[in-house]
Amino acid sequence: MTRYRIYIAGAYEGLTLFDTFANMRRGLVLGYRMLKAGYAPFVPWLDWTLSLIGPIEREEYLAYSMAWMEVAEAVLVVPRSENSRGTAAEVARAEELGIPVFYNRGALDEYFQLQE
Repeated sequence: MTRYRIYIAGAYEGLTLFDTFANMRRGLVLGYRMLKAGYAPFVPWLDWTLSLIGPIEREEYLAYSMAWMEVAEAVLVVPRSENSRGTAAEVARAEELGIPVFYNRGALDEYFQLQE
């Protein structure tokens, strides 16, 4: 089975630390589900682990994630992330590059004609 590269886009930062953790959890859960469904997801909410080695600037994180998004075969947006500025930037860049963007798993599965 082909493991399509799927970039998981969604809100990261929240108004509070609790909101940020909730956003991270939504992204991680979706990334996990996509992995278990046979996709190869890029999950930006795992990036923070790199800072355990040394300091990383926000701009470095953004450039790193965007570089992966630009080679993805599709973008899947985490529900309730549509109003995030970062998500909007990722979606806009994907559209510029002709990378299909999906707002639900069913549409993405249909596009790739995959079944769990």
